[in-house]
Amino acid sequence: MKFLFLHICLFGLILQANILTQQECIDKTLKNHPDIKKLSLSVNRADAAVGIAKADYLPQIDANAQYNPINTFVMPQSGHFNTIEDDSWQAGVELNQKIYDFSKTTSNINASKKDKEIASLYLGDQKALLAYSVKIQYNIVLLQTKALEVRKKDLQTKEELYNQAKAFVKEGLKTEADALSLLSAMYIAEDSLAQTESELDKALSTLSLYMGEKIDSHTKFEDSSILNNSTIEDSEVLLESILANNYEAKSKEQQVYRDEFLYKASKAGHYGSIDAIASYTHQDTLNEYDTSQVGISINIPIYSGGRVSAEVQQKRIAKDESKEAYNSKKLLLEDEMQRLIIDLKKFKHTVKAKEALLESSQATKDIVEARYKEGLSTYIEVLDASSTYLFANLGLLEAKFSINNIINRLDYLQGIIQ
Repeated sequence: MKFLFLHICLFGLILQANILTQQECIDKTLKNHPDIKKLSLSVNRADAAVGIAKADYLPQIDANAQYNPINTFVMPQSGHFNTIEDDSWQAGVELNQKIYDFSKTTSNINASKKDKEIASLYLGDQKALLAYSVKIQYNIVLLQTKALEVRKKDLQTKEELYNQAKAFVKEGLKTEADALSLLSAMYIAEDSLAQTESELDKALSTLSLYMGEKIDSHTKFEDSSILNNSTIEDSEVLLESILANNYEAKSKEQQVYRDEFLYKASKAGHYGSIDAIASYTHQDTLNEYDTSQVGISINIPIYSGGRVSAEVQQKRIAKDESKEAYNSKKLLLEDEMQRLIIDLKKFKHTVKAKEALLESSQATKDIVEARYKEGLSTYIEVLDASSTYLFANLGLLEAKFSINNIINRLDYLQGIIQ
């Protein structure tokens, strides 16, 4: 008994291990997909750009040295010029510290920080988009798996009807046309079954590519159907959630702030900067001596050929473009949300209709098939009843699949990754 119990437990663990959940697919995709790795590097690059911008706040120290093995020196003597050739060298250190540049450096730093936030938001959007794509493929696998079961039952039914028809033909109760018609219906069912298997294989292949690993043929999928009585109580609340959490909308909002900082930095270019400078040089030519310098440098651009003004105008236009791009994105998100809500309501009614049709068509199909066996119905009535039941069953699956896709899309718009 203990040995049997152990085997039962091991068998249960094996079955459980072969179940691939939707969340596992999402986690593996986010871990292995190259787009995630690429955008993660973009975030690191943007972080490095912040350090570059901050460097302008810090002292800039340069060391320089020069050696001339041959140097000609001119020496005036008694109204004449004598030349002497000798080697010479010099070495020195220069320091430059920015004191004030009318917030140009501060604006550039803030713009770089916004670039880092934008890169992080792009990464978040890609994660949400990949999670949504995985959910789509996972639902397609579930849909085609269930459709495959329906197709197999339909093919089995038509095979049984065809075998019955052949027996009736031998007994003289049916014509050869009856059997051939059912044979044609059986071939059509086989073709439809093959198409469903093909669609399932495509979805499994795509899901494998997303995850970066091969899905075993014996893998079972968890029925993660989220079809329930959930309704959109308040579209305004949903819209607020989308605008507040949608990664693409937030990235465009941050672009507005970034371009505002860049605009301020370009305007500050009109006023120049005030720098503290210091240097020390040791020089050995004909004579050996040291020089040092400490002071303040003021640089004010007087004329740049219109370059600074053009840059300011360019940044102002870019700032206005960013604002309009953000407003446009808000309109697109609201439009898509409204369309999804309308489709969600439509498919919920479709599910109710298909469930009622499935129930009635099942009863009709059973009655017609029973009458056919007694010779009271024609093969046309049997095929019609079978087709109605098949389409009702597949239509119900597709309607539920569409609802899942809509809810998953609304999750993506709200920045929900899991």
